[in-house]
Amino acid sequence: MTITIIGSGNVGGALAQQWIKKGYNVLIGSQFPLSEKNIKLATQIGEDRFTTVANAVKQSEVILIATPPEVIGEIAGSWGDVSGKIIIDATNSIGKKPDPYPTVYHYLSDTCNAEVVKAFNTTGYENILDPFYNGEPIDMLMAGDSEKAKKTAEELALACGFGKCYDFGKGDKVELLEKFALSWINLAIIQGMGRDIAFRIVKR
Repeated sequence: MTITIIGSGNVGGALAQQWIKKGYNVLIGSQFPLSEKNIKLATQIGEDRFTTVANAVKQSEVILIATPPEVIGEIAGSWGDVSGKIIIDATNSIGKKPDPYPTVYHYLSDTCNAEVVKAFNTTGYENILDPFYNGEPIDMLMAGDSEKAKKTAEELALACGFGKCYDFGKGDKVELLEKFALSWINLAIIQGMGRDIAFRIVKR
């Protein structure tokens, strides 16, 4: 499986490192592949993984979006045909949205003939790099209408070390999943608990 990550910030970089360690072929699609912003990540995963968005998407079965939500229209306008590909929306529309859509997931579902799923948006990048607390793995959540995309998101979540990737529901639950992400942000940052906190579902 070849995966393109668009957005080489903390979340995109953490996922790239984890998937490369597990043997996936990971490309970073960028408007400026070796910009100053990308140099740090390039030294960790190799400069040869950085290319243009269109070139990376053309080679990949899976695309992960980890950019500010408001730029998705510009990105989608440059990546060519994505019919049948799996797109994972890891963004959160907090403050800014891809107007007139409430989330990137909704934009993609309406404008692309692709299999779309929401995942990897509910925790900090530190927990992606190390999803274990006291020896126990934390959980990931996903939502969307495509069962094919969910199956891939689950595989990639487990590859990162998450204990489970729970199905949060179909596309009508995507906005709720973004509010779940905001709950983590509220506790970790606004309430000052720190970024070393995570969610795990437990059952009796």
